[in-house]
Amino acid sequence: MLYAEHAMESAIDPVLIIDDEEDIARLLSYNLREAGLPNEAVHTAQAGLTYLAKTRPSVVILDLMLPDLPGTDVLKKIRTTPALADVGVLMLTARGDEIDRVVGFELGADDYVVKPFSVRELVLRVRALVRRTTPSVELRIDSLVFGRLSVDAAGHRAWVDSREVELTPIEFRLLLAFLQRKGRAVRREEVLSDTWAESPHITVRTVDTHVKRLRAKLGHAGSYLRTLRGVGYRWAASPEE
Repeated sequence: MLYAEHAMESAIDPVLIIDDEEDIARLLSYNLREAGLPNEAVHTAQAGLTYLAKTRPSVVILDLMLPDLPGTDVLKKIRTTPALADVGVLMLTARGDEIDRVVGFELGADDYVVKPFSVRELVLRVRALVRRTTPSVELRIDSLVFGRLSVDAAGHRAWVDSREVELTPIEFRLLLAFLQRKGRAVRREEVLSDTWAESPHITVRTVDTHVKRLRAKLGHAGSYLRTLRGVGYRWAASPEE
């Protein structure tokens, strides 16, 4: 088996493939199963939404050009449904223009792959998303109070001075990544690896842009996150620091 040596050690939620090209869906389904990743494939946006209403996947591989609804509509639904807010989404499409990628990432996609693609590379990207979106016991933060900041990781919610802060899924993952490493320097490349699947379309400049937005949304609590010139970032070890 091509990917048998990479099988996951623990049970995970299935990967959902939404692609109207049945040959591609079958190819992906076979190779994901060989990699130890259970999956289901559907061929319309409505079938995908019906599946998502009943089952939470670990990752959605989502075609942009579906016969009944644009893939972006499905992505919007995923990102506005609390139970699906932390599901990984990999956009798979023949549309490779920069504006299409930008729109996908702005709507909350985690990765973007253009057809034709390397099956092995795509499987590795999906595995990276599964690892990041499947809760890890040793790294999970269920709830936390850090000075003026309160976080509910399970509910994907954050408050500053009792005021709820509206964060995008990527901004929320950034916040958790920093909180998990409070008191230590974090390189931009490390943030990139934690928050996005490895993708040639994401650069350290993208990290800086999202960190700037996160800091602005946190208001007074944004002072806990410091920029280290030439290195990356550091979340304060304590609120008093």
